[in-house]
Amino acid sequence: MANGNFTRVTEFILTGVSERPDLQIPLFFVFLVIYGLTVTGNLSIITLSSVDSRLQTPMYFFLRHLAIINLGNSTVIAPKMLVNLLVKKHTTSFYECATQLGGFLVFIVAEIFMLAVMAFDRYVAICNPLRYMVVVSQQACFLLVSLTYLYSFSTAVVVSCCVFSVSYCSPNVINHFYCDTVPLLALSCSDTSFPETVVFVSASTNLIFSITVVVASYFNIILSILRIRSSEGRKRAFSTCASHMTAVSVFYGTLLFMYLQPRNNHSLDTDKMASVFYTLLIPMLNPMIYSLRNKDMKVALRKFLTN
Repeated sequence: MANGNFTRVTEFILTGVSERPDLQIPLFFVFLVIYGLTVTGNLSIITLSSVDSRLQTPMYFFLRHLAIINLGNSTVIAPKMLVNLLVKKHTTSFYECATQLGGFLVFIVAEIFMLAVMAFDRYVAICNPLRYMVVVSQQACFLLVSLTYLYSFSTAVVVSCCVFSVSYCSPNVINHFYCDTVPLLALSCSDTSFPETVVFVSASTNLIFSITVVVASYFNIILSILRIRSSEGRKRAFSTCASHMTAVSVFYGTLLFMYLQPRNNHSLDTDKMASVFYTLLIPMLNPMIYSLRNKDMKVALRKFLTN
């Protein structure tokens, strides 16, 4: 770092989704509705999959934890963003920013691997149905979920420490609506090559591993479905995977677009729009994607409301 007089940063200023004053109140109500639907939808899945005896299967066990992750991811981001839409000064303290980044990384990495675990679950259910309850036993389910949370927490600690190990000096304006790695490192007044490498290697490794598991699982699933002679059987088998395939396509497509685009084409404003999708919209859409075409969930909801 060059010698000179620098003001150490004790707080950051978030620009938000939009800097236009006339859009703050409309955006507040839009994102309030989105967050309300997110909380309602994911809490419904968590509650129904916990209390209904029909939903005590590995598939719904993983879906329950995906809902927990979606709810956590949105809650780390949305409340602070909603408050900032109502106040003039969008500040966040240094340690609050570090906590938000850590929480975001925990849930985003957990979602990446939970989707891979769910793809593996569907692979076993369709390709090896007779061994399903043996391969995806209760112990295996707890182990897969525990490893997912443990790895995501470890990744969050390592990446957050790397990002906040560099020096931050004035200016302290983050061109984003929450504390994320790329806009944070853009403010550093010291060498960021090491944390940038850690962030890129971590993101790309996690995505490549997870996508490999998903693609391999669905490749074998499609081959198994094509071997089914009856059209009704193929339709039933495909319907069990359609929701997960939709969620995977939207989620991974957004992450790949954001983190693996060429550096010379990297735009923080584009990142903000992509971030809205995977931090706010996808957690809202996932309960709808997994529930609207799911007869068991509909029956469980009617039974729960009746009781």
